[in-house]
Amino acid sequence: MVSSFLAACIQLNSKRDIELNFAEILQLVDEALELGAEFITLPECTGMMEPNRKLLKEKTPYEQDHSVLIAIRERAMESGAWILIGSLAIRLPGNQIVNRSYLIDKKGEIAATYDKIHMFDVQLDDGQTYRESETYKPGTEAVLTELPWGRLGLTICYDVRFAYLYRTLAQNGAHFITVPSAFTKVSGVAHWHVLQRARAIETGCYIISAAQCGDHAEGRQTYGHSLIVDPWG
Repeated sequence: MVSSFLAACIQLNSKRDIELNFAEILQLVDEALELGAEFITLPECTGMMEPNRKLLKEKTPYEQDHSVLIAIRERAMESGAWILIGSLAIRLPGNQIVNRSYLIDKKGEIAATYDKIHMFDVQLDDGQTYRESETYKPGTEAVLTELPWGRLGLTICYDVRFAYLYRTLAQNGAHFITVPSAFTKVSGVAHWHVLQRARAIETGCYIISAAQCGDHAEGRQTYGHSLIVDPWG
């Protein structure tokens, strides 16, 4: 593992349409590049935060047509930085949708992808109900890939509550694990920091967690508090 490099977490407040988020995403990526970031991470739901399942399915593009993916690949190629798109909703053949993380290398190529395994199917104390399994097809495989600075494990948001996944990544050589997220405000206040720190301590990995933050469509609130945790916690 290389001794040091500069990583950046970009915190977003994604709107419910891709084009409404497009300019802000690129502006913040450019700011990170100007500060010298070599590895830039974006949160879950980078492209859009659409709470309506029917509308989300209607708006979700195929991979080859996703404007955010195309633009980030171009930025990576132009800048020579590695960029993790925390997740995008991606349409599959057969009209299924996955919540997919993309690692883009410095040449603008897709170096790795990961489909979120654990679906956020819960009812919170504030009355909000989430049923991701009614929208997304869950992933089935853990993903490890190589960065210039060491081995990276890919996860997304709710995965962080399942320690076995992180243990598996660490046992197979991960030095860093990304946790792009859109944690609700309620669960974030209670659990966000302790979960990130616990995963770092128990695996001995750096945990890199870019997050959504603020008020979104239809009353949804996300916690923010993007952070990078070292193996000491």
